[in-house]
Amino acid sequence: MADRDPALRPPEAHHPAAHDTARLALVVGALGVVFGDIGTSPIYTLQTVFNPDDPHPVPVTTANVYGVVSLVFWSIVVIVLVTYVLLAMRADNDGEGGIMALITLLRRSAAQRGRRTTAVLAALGIFGAALFLGDSMITPAMSVLSAVEGLKVVEPSFEDAVVPLTAVIVAALFLVQRRGTAAVGRVFGPVMILWFLVIGACGVRGIADHPQILKALSPSYALSFLAGHFGTAFFALAAVVLAVTGAEALYADMGHFGRRAITRGWLFVVLPACVLSYLGQGALILADPANISGPFFLLVPGWGRWPIILLATAATVIASQAVITGAYSVASQAAQLGYLPRLRIAYTSESTMGQIYVPWINWLLMASVLTLVFAFRSSAALAFAFGMAVTGTITITTLLFLYVARARWNTPLWVIATGGTLLLVVDLLFVSANATKLLHGAWLPLLIGLTAFTVMTTWQRGREIVTAERERHEGPLQQFVDQLHTGEVPAVRVPGTAVFLNRGNLTAPLAMRANVEHNHVRHQQVVILSIETDTVPRVPTERRVLVDDLGYAEDGIVHVTARFGYMETPDVPGTLALLAPAATEGPVELDQASYFLSTIELRRGQEPTMAPWRKRLFIATSYITADAAEYFSLPRDRTIIMGSHIEV
Repeated sequence: MADRDPALRPPEAHHPAAHDTARLALVVGALGVVFGDIGTSPIYTLQTVFNPDDPHPVPVTTANVYGVVSLVFWSIVVIVLVTYVLLAMRADNDGEGGIMALITLLRRSAAQRGRRTTAVLAALGIFGAALFLGDSMITPAMSVLSAVEGLKVVEPSFEDAVVPLTAVIVAALFLVQRRGTAAVGRVFGPVMILWFLVIGACGVRGIADHPQILKALSPSYALSFLAGHFGTAFFALAAVVLAVTGAEALYADMGHFGRRAITRGWLFVVLPACVLSYLGQGALILADPANISGPFFLLVPGWGRWPIILLATAATVIASQAVITGAYSVASQAAQLGYLPRLRIAYTSESTMGQIYVPWINWLLMASVLTLVFAFRSSAALAFAFGMAVTGTITITTLLFLYVARARWNTPLWVIATGGTLLLVVDLLFVSANATKLLHGAWLPLLIGLTAFTVMTTWQRGREIVTAERERHEGPLQQFVDQLHTGEVPAVRVPGTAVFLNRGNLTAPLAMRANVEHNHVRHQQVVILSIETDTVPRVPTERRVLVDDLGYAEDGIVHVTARFGYMETPDVPGTLALLAPAATEGPVELDQASYFLSTIELRRGQEPTMAPWRKRLFIATSYITADAAEYFSLPRDRTIIMGSHIEV
């Protein structure tokens, strides 16, 4: 397992002092990026549980407060600590984590296990990724609203300013995305450390006033609340789950910071601070039930409430930044794995690969988040939608992990059955509780998830149809090369190097075939380049290219396969520079080479390949495909595009 991103590995890591400094830097970085979402959950969790406007309100009684605080604590332990930190984070794909890593692990096991089961679980994983995109829309709206709502706790007359101010902060957040987060990222860690110290200290203050609240750490209070007041406790779970929002980020960002740094940050900083805050808020509510109006902010001394609002706003912006970056990463990986069109991606840091900007996703998220802010207008209203996205993603992650544990590690079936049943019972309880809020907003993440899932699966299916039809048009590559060699297809050799991008080594590039058949010319040196995306995050340079002379060592035509990981963006000129002249039947003249692209115009045909509405969706989705020349880093002044059309 990769312990950290190579870009972050210090040059003197072998020196003990440098090694310790690097570890500390990774932990601080993880605190600033990974834990923003889960670290800001104390702002709204208990307030939402006891919200009197909830369609299934939880009465504020001593027994209920103890039960709820105990449920919050043990939910964090079971879901975050056990499911993610101890279990899921062990299922890495060359150091990378997250839903997409699990999907690629499932793909690898397809040869050994039932393909149908693997396909179903992979589809489930895609739906989990789709739910995460919904989470990426809800989190910024929910988090920033909850922080700005502190204004009306301190000064009720500011209530009307909450929504406009939230909208301004959200708009500013998305507008600066294209500039990258490298500079801002350096202060994220220290800000979040200050945040955790402050909320932990405020929690201690509340506990000191009512130390009996510490009894809520016993699981007996959670179990007795569930058993003795199941009707109340069941509906409370829909809000209790807010305490674990952001758990997926621990797993998804594992490749950037390493499992060890994330685990240490969680165990030694985040978990204690959040638990102290929940206990302190519980103590405050026991002292005066009226404090349910804003227990997080009321836990702070009067002199510190304005500063805590500013700090909370900064922390929620950081939480939003983390989930936005996560959405960029998921969309980029989905495109590389064939579930979305090729998207334009900009790297915003020269030293850190994980910092990317995807314009199309950015503007989609911005429009969605602002719509949610103006439609729901409060964090309490959004909470019903928030929980469903979180519980769905957690349950899917648990299912996929259990399958990977059995298929790849041969974990005994009795261990999978026992442990998996316990974890899934907890997950499904949360899903069921949130399902009761369907009419109150929980439908939203399901709608977003289903929409994104439909788009991704339609694109995957349409891509398969187009590829098959394109292969029919192109014809066999080897046969075409044989015909050129024998002169059956006459073509005059002209000076220069031509690079034809193609989908594989089985068919002839459309652009090359058109050039030969219509212009009757071919270049002195021809490189047919195919890009393959491996089910690993990154491919080492020494494994990047594979050259095939296609049976003739002196004809100047070679096929090159370039492999990239699903977290890499292909750089064609940079890849060709790796080729040795002996392997390519002469040096590739990169400074003068011409690049040929074959573009396809899609038309809706009569064949029953897909439902008519899915054909229209597939063609519509194709319009967001990024410019191929830009995506593959081709020089525009030497790139020739030749078109064709295919019916789907």
